[in-house]
Amino acid sequence: MSATLASRVTVVEVGPRDGLQNEKGVVPTERKIAFVDALSAAGHQVIEVSAFVSPKWVPQMADAAEVFAGITRQDGVRYTALVPNLAGLARAKDAGVREIAIFAAASETFSRRNINQSIDESLVTYRAVCDAALADGMRVRGYLSTCFGCPFEGHVPPSRVADVAARLLDLGVFEIGVSDTIGVAHPGQVPDVLDAVTRQVPLEKVALHFHDTRGTALANVLAGLQYGVTTFDSAAGGLGGCPYAPGASGNLATEDLLYMLHGLGIETGVSLDGVVAASQLLRGSIAHALPSRYLQAVAPA
Repeated sequence: MSATLASRVTVVEVGPRDGLQNEKGVVPTERKIAFVDALSAAGHQVIEVSAFVSPKWVPQMADAAEVFAGITRQDGVRYTALVPNLAGLARAKDAGVREIAIFAAASETFSRRNINQSIDESLVTYRAVCDAALADGMRVRGYLSTCFGCPFEGHVPPSRVADVAARLLDLGVFEIGVSDTIGVAHPGQVPDVLDAVTRQVPLEKVALHFHDTRGTALANVLAGLQYGVTTFDSAAGGLGGCPYAPGASGNLATEDLLYMLHGLGIETGVSLDGVVAASQLLRGSIAHALPSRYLQAVAPA
């Protein structure tokens, strides 16, 4: 565990993908493009733009290629996409994507319910994806779901999280997003999970992805910072959530994360005001208030 907090961290903006994918009403493509461009203007260095998944299962991401074609790519910004299989990889390559993410689970039941494959089967699929992507010079990030709890199995042993994380690393991913998919994590869990994971995966290859379902996301980030983690995922406006966690308030809001990090004197390179402006572009395109507490305080609907 680190004795002092890092002076700078990387914020991975997942709002355009993880934030929007479960929204019931389809957000217009041009509004998604404006959202991504505003996030670029805010100073983000990593933006997960969309997912090349089946439109049948995730209709919100059906326009992934159009969004990538429409955004204005800024120098120094990584524009990434989620990819589930070789067909998705081919679509991503055609759209000019140079960095992708794959997504496995630490819970067997969640893996089967989410992607209709066992953990072992999913890793066979992802090996083919990683081999093809890496051969083409693309970077691959790995998400690991249900690291702090599963909606079907409950407690997930940290040792199992670590084992699947190590298998993802073996596929060639450069980073693993250790994820609290349903927002059950609390600060007491974070060191235990990280202890197990970092026995098999270097700490510098570990990122944390929290949801704020139970209001503990910022406390979990602080626990991660104290451990020495320097990369955190968040979604502008606090959008998102998991279909297996009814009532989930969504991902950790980028505005809330930036407010805390900047208050701690930690640099991110991202403008808090800029992210607020980006989030406000979505008002009128989604059917509910944006959950970000900071946004509600400074720019109530």
